[in-house]
Amino acid sequence: MQTVNIHEAKTHLSRFVELASAGEEIVIARAGRPVARLVALESSDVKPRPLGLGRGRFTLPEGFDRMYADEIQRMFEAEG
Repeated sequence: MQTVNIHEAKTHLSRFVELASAGEEIVIARAGRPVARLVALESSDVKPRPLGLGRGRFTLPEGFDRMYADEIQRMFEAEG
């Protein structure tokens, strides 16, 4: 971890951004006291999960899509 003062951070910002993107943590200090931290963002290379990962792990009861249909309908039609 490298600590730099604000003036140095402003003067060499692109260099510190490169270091941070390479994995180094840069602490920015004012009058010798840490006030900020420059770190790389987490990778957004999240791959979508394939469909069907839960197949065979659980079952739904027959008619699940119609369970409590009458009660639900009454809730929507109820006057409040």
